[in-house]
Amino acid sequence: EDQTRFRIPLSNEIVLKGHTKVVSALAVDHTGSRVLSGSYDYMVRMYDFQGMNARLESFRQLEPFEGHQVRNLSWSPTADRFLCVTGSAQAKIYDRDGLTLGEFVKGDMYIRDLKNTKGHISGLTCGEWHPKTKETILTSSEDGSLRIWDVNDFKSQKQVIKPKLARPGRVPVTTCAWDHDGKCIAGGIGDGSIQIWNIKPGWGSRPDVHIEKSHEDDISGLKFSSDGRILLSRSFDGSLKRLFLTGTSVERESMTGGLLCFFDRVNLELVSKVGISPTCSVVQCSWHPKLNQIFATTGDKSQGGTHILYDPTVSERGALVCVARAPRKKSIDDFEAKPVIHNPHALPLFRDQPSRKRQREKVLKDPLKSHKPELPMTGPGFGGRVGTSQGSLLTQYLLKKGGMIKETWMEEDPREAILKYADAAAKDPKFIAPAYAETQPEPVFAKSDSEDEE
Repeated sequence: EDQTRFRIPLSNEIVLKGHTKVVSALAVDHTGSRVLSGSYDYMVRMYDFQGMNARLESFRQLEPFEGHQVRNLSWSPTADRFLCVTGSAQAKIYDRDGLTLGEFVKGDMYIRDLKNTKGHISGLTCGEWHPKTKETILTSSEDGSLRIWDVNDFKSQKQVIKPKLARPGRVPVTTCAWDHDGKCIAGGIGDGSIQIWNIKPGWGSRPDVHIEKSHEDDISGLKFSSDGRILLSRSFDGSLKRLFLTGTSVERESMTGGLLCFFDRVNLELVSKVGISPTCSVVQCSWHPKLNQIFATTGDKSQGGTHILYDPTVSERGALVCVARAPRKKSIDDFEAKPVIHNPHALPLFRDQPSRKRQREKVLKDPLKSHKPELPMTGPGFGGRVGTSQGSLLTQYLLKKGGMIKETWMEEDPREAILKYADAAAKDPKFIAPAYAETQPEPVFAKSDSEDEE
């Protein structure tokens, strides 16, 4: 009877696949026709219910920042553009079809006061488009600030908000959210606090609401209720404060997988639990008001998908549109005319040219045209080209042939080697001695200088 009281659309399920790692970001536009999913595989995939058949393939994929995980995606109120927040310091804006419109400027990391930097100086954690004004967006970052931007000016921000801290320093802002009218902003701060700022003339960084120690661990999600009276928060500490619909992570060694849990907002009791994936955690979830369909993203280090739960009796369009479009089964009576294939070179237009292949073969045979390299020469050489001589230099080759070089010189003692020729030189002088044999048979040596001195 719980099911009838709440009418949760759970009877059917489809999965949008394609990512190779956990799906960390999800955005469904207001009409419910386009779904964006972002992942730790650095990609954003775009799905369109109207254009998709039962194969459920994305029509476009983009990589906003190479090597940076996608952290958050958010549609503009008119759904003509979307905001993409990655682990880089710069958020990007795309149009409805996934073409880049621009990226916001990065700040100078050497300026100490975050109020004076032109933009975020380290990785973004979250970002959301203003629910009503179509040119305003909000971003939060690990650098410890929240910033408001005008999407028509990528060079400068409109406002820098620094959360209130017990002692000065940089404490990351882990998540952020607008309320339903865009009248106030909430931020989840790394010190466990939730801070809320009302947007009014002359407002600054002082929070209007400051809930200290709201959670024991990082706050992973904030959402305002549509009447603006309740703020939901979710944290890694495993607790849910004021929750309606949330995903759970898989625990190590546990038997249960990733779940979707539904709570009654009034008395916070668990109304329903749905097992989404036996092995993967549920990361993002969203209940679309127009379609009455529930989206939940899952994944791990090797896969990622977006599960869509719906009920044909109470859900509208969305998943129902593309599931009905299953690819048609082939019938034995199908007839397909075999197309006539015209080979372009068979047309008379090309007939008069000689075939290229024959020309190529002819050129290959002509040594000049084919640039055939000259063959190496063996022997002494001619025509100005030096012959090769068993891999040695020409001089070495000639001396070796003349018997001048014996290959034992490597091991010998040089003095011994020279003295070895002393007798031979005396008997059969080859070079200097015979030149003076006739003119100076007796060698005359210069007298030593010391005798002159005497």
